[in-house]
Order: sequence, then C-alpha cells, then structure tokens
Amino acid sequence: MRHGSPGPAAVPHHGAVQTTLREARATLVPDMSGPHGPLPPLLLVLTVVTGLVDAFSYLALGRVFVANMTGNVVFLAFSLAGSSGFSVSASVLALAAFMAGAAAGGRLVHVMPGQRARLLLAVTAVQLVLVAGASVLGATVDLPAEGAARGGLIVLLGLAMGGQNAVVRRLGVPDLTTTVLTLTITGMAADSVLGGGRSGKVGARLLSAAAMFLGALAGAALIGHGHPDVTLLCATIALVAVACALVPFRSSAGRWAQTS
Repeated sequence: MRHGSPGPAAVPHHGAVQTTLREARATLVPDMSGPHGPLPPLLLVLTVVTGLVDAFSYLALGRVFVANMTGNVVFLAFSLAGSSGFSVSASVLALAAFMAGAAAGGRLVHVMPGQRARLLLAVTAVQLVLVAGASVLGATVDLPAEGAARGGLIVLLGLAMGGQNAVVRRLGVPDLTTTVLTLTITGMAADSVLGGGRSGKVGARLLSAAAMFLGALAGAALIGHGHPDVTLLCATIALVAVACALVPFRSSAGRWAQTS
C-alpha cells in the first residue's frame, strides 16, 4: 500500500459519510418528481414547530406537553402517585385536547382522500389559527400561566398538535413524523451496521432529530431570557412559511400531491 493511501477501514467510513450527506441533501432539497415532492423539508419545519411549542408548554405552562403524549401519560402517573410539580388536570386536559385535534385531523383526512398537498395545507391553516390564538393569549397573561389562561393555552396548542400529528401520519413520509422521535432514533440504531443492518438512513433521521432539538433549544432560550411570548410567535411564523410554500401546490397534479 502506498504511503498516504487510506487504510481498509477508511473506505467504508468515507462511504457511510457520503451516504449520510446524500440522504440529508435529498431531504432538504427533494426531487420534485419523487414520491414525496416538497413534503420532507416542510415536515422538518413542522418538527421545529413541535420543539418550540413543547418547550413553551413544559416551561411556561408547568410540566405539561401538548405534542408529546408519552410524556403526559408519564406525568399523569407521577401526579397520581403524589409527586410534586405535576398536575392531573393539566395532563388530562392536554391528552383530551390532543385527541380531539387528532380526531378532527382524521376527519379531514377522510374529506380529502389522496390529496396530500391540500390536506397538509388545510391542517397547517387550522394549526396556524390555533397557534396564533395561543400566541396572542400568551402575550396578554402572566407566565407561567395559571388557571383558565393555562387551560386555554393547553387546549389551543393541544388541538393544533393533535391535528398536525393525525395528518402527518396519513402523509406517510418515512422518518418525518414531526412529533415523535422514539421510533426514528430506534430505527437509526437498529438499522445501522452495528445493529446488523446495512444503513440506518442516518441523513433524514438526524435531520428530524436536529429539527426537534433546534426548536426546543430556541424555545427554551427565549423563555430563559424572559421572552416566552416570542416562542409561540416564532412557531406562528414557521407555520405561515409552510402554508405559503404549499399554496402553489394546492391544485398540483404531481404524483406526490395526489397519492398517499
């Protein structure tokens, strides 16, 4: 072997890096003639929204999630066991609001069968109204919110995130669920070479995790620096961006927009 040439282990490693970068690029800059069209980057933006909204709900509404229902089930158990800092009513209200939003999203799916572009646009528009309403309410009350204000914010955000989750589930874009990372991270590890697979689809899955992380980080930083109302404002702006990006495709005849 000539001096300076890569060793045997370097080639597979280099190939894995190239594959990951290719997957990431295909997610951020998708093939418009492909099976999912522009959906992947838009779902990444919605994942950032989830991070922002859950940061707000946990830190400004007091240990309750409006998108992560696994967390609420656990919090409910903690509160029933007598642990301090958790609320039975807040957890139950968040679960109920999320389920109501998911039911409405499911109804929307049946009203618009096979129309992915219009379906995502419709749920994003509804979600935009709900999150914008929560943003206005959050700006008019003292945070951390209590009483009726807290309940109102939980309901508005829970409805918005439940609807988003139901529709994104129906869109069926792999590894971009926008609200749940457990299966994404599991797949990344289980499908990796260490797990006995050939590829963990690391590019798309890492982007999904990074989007959630960045949304939560930005939300926590804003709240920590005394700007909790800006957190929901940022989520509202992100939803406006998604809706605007979808408007030109609402009547698209592309394969990605018409099938699911």
